[in-house]
Amino acid sequence: MIRAFTLSVLLATTLSAQSPRIYNTIKTKLAAGKQVIGGTVLSSDPEIYCAMANSGFDFTWIEMQHSPLTFHEVAVMLRACKGSSAIPFIRVPDATEGDIQKAMDIGALGIIIPMVESVEKVKNAIKWANYPPIGKRSLGNGQYGVLWGADYRQTANANLAIVAMVESPAGVAIADQIAAIPGVDAVFVASTDLGSFSGLKQGDPQYEALVSKTRDAVLKAGRKVGGPVAWREREGYHFFQAGGEATLIKMGADKVLGGAVEPGMKKGVAPIEGAEHHEVKKP
Repeated sequence: MIRAFTLSVLLATTLSAQSPRIYNTIKTKLAAGKQVIGGTVLSSDPEIYCAMANSGFDFTWIEMQHSPLTFHEVAVMLRACKGSSAIPFIRVPDATEGDIQKAMDIGALGIIIPMVESVEKVKNAIKWANYPPIGKRSLGNGQYGVLWGADYRQTANANLAIVAMVESPAGVAIADQIAAIPGVDAVFVASTDLGSFSGLKQGDPQYEALVSKTRDAVLKAGRKVGGPVAWREREGYHFFQAGGEATLIKMGADKVLGGAVEPGMKKGVAPIEGAEHHEVKKP
């Protein structure tokens, strides 16, 4: 009896070691061929972050490249919204050792690498985001365990998602090499910057040729292709960036001012104050 129990424990331990717990739902959704959409976050207000993280987005695109957000502010935001449905992704200022490790330590499960024009930049990001033996991320202080569990050290690498951004013709030229790097989950086509750096506009044959070349190279490598949410209907795309808080507030205001009825309510019936925090029966 004791021997049988010991064998069962050993088997369970072995299976656990072979198959780490997966809590990054973006990894599982992409693996299943589903599309995922992230809402862009530029505000440091924890309440605004929680509203974005629980609004139905698959992930949050926390914008640290083009915003004054600090790592301390983002850490507070993530801690305040522990257990939210959206997985936190951070577009880091750069793929440096400091930026990558800080982003991981505060609880990001996805790293978005901006302005990729070299294979080395992506390899560096993967190196600093992964614990040994895959990478060289070191152990230190962080709130990752509070957010993701006591087994975080054993499961972190399996739950990490890396997204490389192609924003220029130079990036397009090496898209096949970027996508072939072990550890890359998706390659994102930055529509506006690609136009800015190429001098071309969306819809122009030359512009679309750059986009198609990137998409085809990424799909051939077995990775996922990303782009703006406006490209959701384009063939082969799975990872999308939606607008930020200001854009979504305006869209919501336009709907309300246009006579839209709040979810769960009947036309002509006012919502009950506090209903957003409690279960309220429909009138």
